[in-house]
Amino acid sequence: MEEKKEKNNNNSKQILLSVLGVAILIVAVVGISFAVFSYSKAGETTNTISTGTITMSYNEPQNGINITNAVPMTEDQGKVLTGENNTFDFTVTCTITGYTTVNYEVVAVKQDTSNIDNQYIRLYLEESDDNTTYTQVAAPAAYTASTEADDYGAPIGSMKLATGSFTADASNAKSGVLQTKYYRLRMWVDSAFTIDGDAHTYQVKVNVYGKGTN
Repeated sequence: MEEKKEKNNNNSKQILLSVLGVAILIVAVVGISFAVFSYSKAGETTNTISTGTITMSYNEPQNGINITNAVPMTEDQGKVLTGENNTFDFTVTCTITGYTTVNYEVVAVKQDTSNIDNQYIRLYLEESDDNTTYTQVAAPAAYTASTEADDYGAPIGSMKLATGSFTADASNAKSGVLQTKYYRLRMWVDSAFTIDGDAHTYQVKVNVYGKGTN
């Protein structure tokens, strides 16, 4: 009897560990999802709800880019940076159920650990439809914090980098099909910054906010 009880306890522990393992796995998945709802206009037909999901995923361990004791550079040098810690690649994907349009915006959020003045930071964003050819979507610019919340829900103090949309309708028959946009962010210290021997760092996180349209 005791042996059976101990076996049941072990099974319970295994189940508990499995559940915890699944929970940890879910938390570890890098990405942010937003449920999007849109109602059809009132009329003779029955109102319906179309639901879409917009997800942001990252090709890096963290959803952002960090500068630590970097050498100041010109715009021409910054725009062609390559390699680890110099570029940050991420994707915005959307699956729409029903026919609707999901609009979204990509924003950068400065982290509190940053100790370089915004005027010396340059953010540069490119986008691609196929992850091969990238084109400029946000020209190199100093970090500019917003002073009020916008319609998408981005927090005050964030910087808008890009906007986009995904559409599913009868013309493109993309309802339920995964749609993807690829992005590549570069960030550098402007050549006007004076190196003074102190330790300097600047970090931003990248988030996406989306909403549906009627």
